[in-house]
Amino acid sequence: MSPDVDLTVPRPGPHALRDKLLGLDCRLFEVAAERSWPGAERVLPRLSRSANHGVLWFATAAAMAAVRTPRARRAAVRGLASLSLASLTINTLGKRSVRRPRPVLDPVPLARRLKRQPITTSFPSGHSASAAAFAAGVALESPGWGAVVAPVAFSVAMSRVYTGVHFPSDVLAGAALGVGAAYAVRGLVPTRAQASPPARPRAEVPALEEGDGLVVVANTASGTSDRVRALRDALPRAEVVECAPDEVRTELEKAAARARVLGVCGGDGTVNAAAGIALRHGLPLAVLPGGTLNHFALDIGVEDARDLAGAVERGEGVRVDVGRFSAADREGVFLNTLSLGVYPELVRERERWSGRIGGWSAGVLGALRVLRADRHPLAVEVGGETRPLWLLFVGNGIYHRMGLAPGRRADLADGLLDVRVVHGSRRPALRLLAAAAAGPLTRSPAHAAVQVGRLRLAGVEPGTPLAYDGEVTEVSGEVTLEKLPEALTVYRPLPQTR
Repeated sequence: MSPDVDLTVPRPGPHALRDKLLGLDCRLFEVAAERSWPGAERVLPRLSRSANHGVLWFATAAAMAAVRTPRARRAAVRGLASLSLASLTINTLGKRSVRRPRPVLDPVPLARRLKRQPITTSFPSGHSASAAAFAAGVALESPGWGAVVAPVAFSVAMSRVYTGVHFPSDVLAGAALGVGAAYAVRGLVPTRAQASPPARPRAEVPALEEGDGLVVVANTASGTSDRVRALRDALPRAEVVECAPDEVRTELEKAAARARVLGVCGGDGTVNAAAGIALRHGLPLAVLPGGTLNHFALDIGVEDARDLAGAVERGEGVRVDVGRFSAADREGVFLNTLSLGVYPELVRERERWSGRIGGWSAGVLGALRVLRADRHPLAVEVGGETRPLWLLFVGNGIYHRMGLAPGRRADLADGLLDVRVVHGSRRPALRLLAAAAAGPLTRSPAHAAVQVGRLRLAGVEPGTPLAYDGEVTEVSGEVTLEKLPEALTVYRPLPQTR
């Protein structure tokens, strides 16, 4: 054999590999076109058209939001945010980078074809990207809702091949881009599961089979009927007492006398009342959110009856800090926040409008309405020095912003009060508006912030409003704020190990 003879097999170049992949893509398209898809002729073309401009997904998000549970609403918002990012990427980069022509429609039966053919380039599939982005975004926030949406999203993606407007690789690339967009959104705005506070310190709580020994007092004014019904289904041996707002404290006291575990269903004010009674009786507290904001319940990881029922039956609980205030003739506890000055009035206005125009806009509007009245800053003596303040906010635990998400607590047993103030001045408008725009839990040039375990205020004028967990009272003279570390035991679902 001559030494000059080369017996190596030549490797295909990049163009040959590309041509081979494109040929395979075309053959798969033709196989799909020739194949009979039972029952698809009436469904897939209509489904494909319904997803034009994201109409199908906006309607799905609206239906999810109508369920009126925090998890469903967050999943809907995350799905739409993921869809928006995917669509932006497709329209600005995807379609312009690879100008691939649409498939030839000859192999596709007339009954499958869309009445109006798209005129944009074929790669990648925008419909598939939107479908995958919405479904993945929903699933990252709520796996249950993701399981509902995923079959629809898969059908939309498949409809693009079925109707002949995309090659299979267009659909796969679009779906991959959509899933990537959902994960990118999660990187900017963590999901509730990612942002959940640590499940510590863990507490020994009774595991109540089917809720035996649990007595729950539900505030009917908080719109709790659906949640109470779900709780009764999940824990059939639990006792549930529904009552009007003016009967809540009385019923809670009665329940505490006969319960192994005290339960409550209502908003933050109702939960505050239950926490005080649970502390006095030395009982663990089971919280089912039933109000508008439900800050405490959401921060301990309980969103619905399923979460609470699982924790109660498995005996899962943690200890949390409690804030306490005391004045000459007033004292009480707070689980979330306490505020002095004009902030209680600003809170009233913000909560009045937040459901209609959103929390940020409602905060600005509330500040504007509060500013209409002729006011003077609150004069408070702190550390022997009298200081003028427009707002004083105290959080039970340090509040943080998680990415672009609203402020919340990362640790419910950190032993600290989060104190934020807006300093007094002759021109309060700019300071109050800056505070409202930035949010009361965010530092801004108008704010000062400090974290302490105890705070003493003196020289508080008579009639000064003090708001705590949605309740408002009046204080005067000396006011002491302090932490009760790990004072309250509450049920919360703990991460399940596999």
